[in-house]
Amino acid sequence: MELHEFITETLVQIAKGVENANSTLSKCSAVVNPKNVNYNKDGNIRTYGWLTETEERLRAVHLIEFDVLVTATKDKEKKGGIGVAFGNIGIGATRTHGEESIAQNRIKFGIPMVLPNEQKV
Repeated sequence: MELHEFITETLVQIAKGVENANSTLSKCSAVVNPKNVNYNKDGNIRTYGWLTETEERLRAVHLIEFDVLVTATKDKEKKGGIGVAFGNIGIGATRTHGEESIAQNRIKFGIPMVLPNEQKV
């Protein structure tokens, strides 16, 4: 897989994940990647920002961070495949085991989210 294909597929999968999460959460007050976020400028407060619904009501926006290891394998006899693993394993490593080639790339990203605090009415 070429680098541009990898980047394209990664971004498409992240966007689809955000869209699917919002669709699944549509009946509760959680919002993934909300619009109109007022970013936190106070380093002492552990939140990404604030979502203003009314003048009296602010909702905390948290940054949900991901560290994903993507492994691509290619075998002479079998088709190649891509797998996802979570954790702290190698960065951009490539190795060959017999007739199998394995490439690993790490993707780190964050998605802002307003956690549910009450049911929608």
